[in-house]
Amino acid sequence: MLIDRTQLLGCPVLSLHVGQPIAEVLEPIIDPNDLKIIGFVVGGGVIGGEIGNILRVESVREYSDIGIIVDSEDVFVSRVDVMKIDEIMSLEFKLTGLKCVTKKGTKLGKITSYTVDTNNFEIMQIVVQRPVLKAFIDPELLISRNEIVEVDDYKVTVKDEEDKIRKRSVKEDFVPNFVNPFRQPSGALSFEKESSSGCEEKLGKN
Repeated sequence: MLIDRTQLLGCPVLSLHVGQPIAEVLEPIIDPNDLKIIGFVVGGGVIGGEIGNILRVESVREYSDIGIIVDSEDVFVSRVDVMKIDEIMSLEFKLTGLKCVTKKGTKLGKITSYTVDTNNFEIMQIVVQRPVLKAFIDPELLISRNEIVEVDDYKVTVKDEEDKIRKRSVKEDFVPNFVNPFRQPSGALSFEKESSSGCEEKLGKN
């Protein structure tokens, strides 16, 4: 499923071992080479002391509508424990705030958010806020990762503006497909729909 960046910030991290939240996401760690989230900086809960404050995506069992589910607090690591994460964090790369331009040099605007595929934590789309003069027509653009050709410290370069760039349309609905151990059981509700003939009778009386 696709989620907006804002759904990750502050997202609770829940432990199957203790059956409750043990931390929350403070910031995703993005690899600029392939625009994929490789981990999360976490805080709160049990974080502190000998426990690291990095959650690798490999340690995530599931992302659900109630948070990120892991086995236990033992999955947290320190930044220096994972060489790749340490190297990426040293770059201090921030996707939001970068300029977005086309190969022809046309300025599209500034990246304000992005959507993430929770199956593999790849960034699938970037959200670009348009400059003032163009915002009247297209306030925001939603650009697929397939349109991105280059990423550097200052900008993201995409294919020409005419090539499949769409307005923002983020799908945030989610239907879980597994029994979640954290969700309280609730009684199912059933609704009896009126038949079409019944509706016609009511309309006839009116």
